[in-house]
Amino acid sequence: MHDIIIIGGGPTGINCAIEAQKAGFDYVILEKGVLVNSIFNFPANMTFFSTSLKLEIGGTPFISHSDKPTRREALEYYRRLLENFDLNIEFDTEVKSMSKSDGCYIVNTGEKTYKAKYVIIATGFYDHPNMMHVPGEELPKVKHYYDEVHHYIRKKVLVVGGANSACDVALECWQKGADVTMAIRGSELYQRVKYWILPNMENRIKEGSIKAHFSTTIKEIKPKSVILNTPEGEIEIENDFVLAMTGYSPNYDLLSNLGIEIGMDKFRTPVHDETTLETNLPGVFMAGVVGGGLKTNRYFIENTRHHAERIVREIELRESIA
Repeated sequence: MHDIIIIGGGPTGINCAIEAQKAGFDYVILEKGVLVNSIFNFPANMTFFSTSLKLEIGGTPFISHSDKPTRREALEYYRRLLENFDLNIEFDTEVKSMSKSDGCYIVNTGEKTYKAKYVIIATGFYDHPNMMHVPGEELPKVKHYYDEVHHYIRKKVLVVGGANSACDVALECWQKGADVTMAIRGSELYQRVKYWILPNMENRIKEGSIKAHFSTTIKEIKPKSVILNTPEGEIEIENDFVLAMTGYSPNYDLLSNLGIEIGMDKFRTPVHDETTLETNLPGVFMAGVVGGGLKTNRYFIENTRHHAERIVREIELRESIA
């Protein structure tokens, strides 16, 4: 029996654990993968848009070689937080469902159950890519996570999407010698792409260095080619890899299995109080980016750092008057 179960071992889950520990609560983090699993799956050479100062949690300085830290530096930072606070976290522990009995929540992983009075959902969204639902998407050449460019040197690469991730991937692959084509559902690139990336991307398309098909979707992915639906009709192009930078969304199946209601708004925002962060289930709170639903640009690590303290203070208040 714990006081608090935290679902998700990313930056937000870690922050919640640190605050719970400082307040004297018995807690456990249940993480389906490795420590900060989402960041682990970021591109190998990624640099954060945020500064290290804005990413700090637990009152612990985040020291990086430059103003904006790299993925590698972030992984080391969170590993040190794990060790310094001796956090109670169980890895490779995927939550399947949740029920309630005698005023406590029973969290089930399929192999084990955990019991607590309070639950904090901090699952993020990066672990759940938006699938294209086209024939051939299961082929090994199709990737929803970009790892590193070395795989794609002198390969024919189709990048799907027109937002930040797609533009970053397309430019890096082209710079390292890949033959890059983009399939973009909209009529233009997303105009809020990072200001130093967008002009570069537009110029590469204009000069023909990177081929771009706008208002285009994928019809089928084959082992050596891809069929596209374009405004000019159906075309088939040679292809070695498909990098589907189609975005990510909360794991709504899991939220449903936990009993969390989903709003009727266009962003399918999980129901929760904006002040206390409590969901429709009493004593179950939502922390971090998962609270934004499909509006994945609403929350980031830096603007949800206060969630942990807010939730733990709310639990302290309830326990003090219980």
